[in-house]
Amino acid sequence: MSNEIRVVLTGGLSGGHTFPLIAVARAIRARAGAPADFLYIGSRGQFEENAMTAEGIPVRYVLSGKMRRYFSLQNFVDPFKVPIGFLQSLWHLFRYMPDAVFAKGGSVSIPVCLAAWVFRIPIVIHDSDAVAGRANKLLARFASRIAIAYPSAQEFFPARKTALTGNPVRAEILSGDPATADARFGFASDRPVVLVLGGSLGAQSLNKAVVRMLPQLLREAQVLHQTGNANYQETVALAGEMGVKAGYEGYIPVPFLGPADLALALARADLVISRAGAGSIAEIAACGKPAILVPLPTAANDEQRKNAYDVAHGGGALVLEEANLGEHIFFSKTDELLKNPELRSTMGRNIRSFYNPDAADMIAEGVLSLTR
Repeated sequence: MSNEIRVVLTGGLSGGHTFPLIAVARAIRARAGAPADFLYIGSRGQFEENAMTAEGIPVRYVLSGKMRRYFSLQNFVDPFKVPIGFLQSLWHLFRYMPDAVFAKGGSVSIPVCLAAWVFRIPIVIHDSDAVAGRANKLLARFASRIAIAYPSAQEFFPARKTALTGNPVRAEILSGDPATADARFGFASDRPVVLVLGGSLGAQSLNKAVVRMLPQLLREAQVLHQTGNANYQETVALAGEMGVKAGYEGYIPVPFLGPADLALALARADLVISRAGAGSIAEIAACGKPAILVPLPTAANDEQRKNAYDVAHGGGALVLEEANLGEHIFFSKTDELLKNPELRSTMGRNIRSFYNPDAADMIAEGVLSLTR
């Protein structure tokens, strides 16, 4: 290939969508055999703007309607955003005219992919979860190729154009070093570390449950707690009410862990407590860490619960429903795992089966094959 390859990326609004887009873009650059140029078209959000800009990928924003399962006045407004977003997408695609579109799902991918279909631009979609998302199920008929992360998602898509690839994970997530993590976060090297991940946007109900058991948990382990930017101050205040001061006694709350810090945190963690988003599970699995997964009960299509129980069925995690996050049961399950290194080791080995190191390359090859 001698000519520049142009690819539009779309999907959002979370790290679970954005970071795999970046992993695939990097794989396309590495495999293209020619200069590869990218444009992100999507909704305005912190991950899209910050992550894409850091990657050197320009960003264009379009309106999109969110598919809510609950009552909201926005449900009456959002249907009018979709046709506007479609027209905006037509304009951006006309000006850029890519060779292919790679979509990660989410409502914003709908106007972008429909506009691409009008221009007969090939589309590759990727579904991260055990249950296919509504946007991807809608877009499947317009896609040239479909990549899935869980075998159970196969039933939602045409077999002739669907491939099981797994979830792409950024390479730097695997580069952490436990000793460097101790220095970075101020951990004692002879005490276990529990890493709490509420997802890229945070999870306040999970934050509160973790804070409630801190007085007991800190007797057993050190805790690195990603709270989410919006929930950091409230979580620190709640910890203070429990008699735990941030940065002391082994409790380290942080608003958000960037790629380098997340790599260190995962390398050092003896146990991970996390929401069950597909991106988080893929990163935990890549590092082979035992996990307690707490599915988000309001996740679309109940996808997080299905993700979590698929991993638990494979012996890689323990699942706790949000309704069962009482202080005593939550601590007893956490304490049980901390005191059983053999079980943690077995779970760490089992969860690795949910990581495919070739996922980004497989998807990149699928995109590139449509540009040749």
